Amino acid sequence: MLKIAYHPIYTHPLPNGHRFPMIKYELLPKQLIHEGTCEEENFFTPEIPDPKPILAVHTEDYYQSLQELSIPRREARKIGFPLSQELVDREVIIADGTIKATHYALQHGIAMNIAGGTHHAYTDHGEAFCLLNDQAIGARYLLQQNLAKKILIVDLDVHQGNGTAEIFAKDDLVFTFSMHGASNYPFKKEISDLDIALPNDTNDEEYLDILKNTLPKLIDEQQPDFIFYLSGVDILATDKLGKLGCSVKGCAERDRFVLQSCKDLQIPVMCSMGGGYSPDIKVIVDAHANTFRLAQDIFF
Repeated sequence: MLKIAYHPIYTHPLPNGHRFPMIKYELLPKQLIHEGTCEEENFFTPEIPDPKPILAVHTEDYYQSLQELSIPRREARKIGFPLSQELVDREVIIADGTIKATHYALQHGIAMNIAGGTHHAYTDHGEAFCLLNDQAIGARYLLQQNLAKKILIVDLDVHQGNGTAEIFAKDDLVFTFSMHGASNYPFKKEISDLDIALPNDTNDEEYLDILKNTLPKLIDEQQPDFIFYLSGVDILATDKLGKLGCSVKGCAERDRFVLQSCKDLQIPVMCSMGGGYSPDIKVIVDAHANTFRLAQDIFF
């Protein structure tokens, strides 16, 4: 059975007019149940975890400053959300969802988190709507628990996974692959193990050609025994923050290729949703829902 991390805290209240479409976290599970892709039993509820897996990635000083809400104002502004205890609890619960999803992925081949993909969170600070790096926490957890020996992070959000690149810069057991918009945030990129920077308006055909020529070789070279997939839907031409030119159909084909590759090679995969900022919330939800529809089709 496909298992999906979800908690009502994912839909965090924001000031009117905020550009982050928080409502998608409420609408997406409802849509999946309404259309019959998922049932209630597909979802599990993460909790506030023991901080040990978080502290294996983030510094104690940074984690403590989050818990005490004592982050300096300038650093808090970089995060982009008003800092509150509920926001911090939300991020910690998202990380727990990803940790628990790794176990379900090992059991069933795949597991997912309705939220997550917080790849702009560094070892010692957060930025761009990311406080704690859920997939980095999940990856290090698997390694420390001896549940994986080599991990591949496939980050196909339109923005480079700069925090993830920094966290694993000196870790040979985690290979970071980021395919992103060249002229998009972050404007100062970190160095992933493999970065592919795409020009503005890259269309479906160009995007998929690059991905299909890259991912199989990468898997063959690295021989990972676990994959984290960050399936941001901000590659869409309609995205306010994206600058690429992909369609919803092309985005779905991207997901199909990644998930089918994992299934064919019997490599467990954990998916976090990442970004999506199209003006029409229906487009965002539909594009994200495709990832879950394909997971059901391919794995179950």
